Amino acid sequence: MRGLVPFDTTVDTHAMQRDIYQRLGGSGRVSITFRLNEAVRRLTMSGIHARHPHYSDAQVQAAYARLVLGDTVTRAVWPDRDLVDP
Repeated sequence: MRGLVPFDTTVDTHAMQRDIYQRLGGSGRVSITFRLNEAVRRLTMSGIHARHPHYSDAQVQAAYARLVLGDTVTRAVWPDRDLVDP
């Protein structure tokens, strides 16, 4: 069933990946999810810092929050702060 297999993965490789994920169990898959999420967060914050090397750590975190939460929620959570460009 090619429709369920990513285009950059062979059918056999996809089956192998599914088998591995099934053997990991729920807690193993959740662990991978959290590690990937943390990696993406760090990569995104590194990108913000690269674009804005003059930002403080707090400004990088504020810019990340704006990306993740959007302007409306960011303003609601931190109403006294200016929005920081990501």
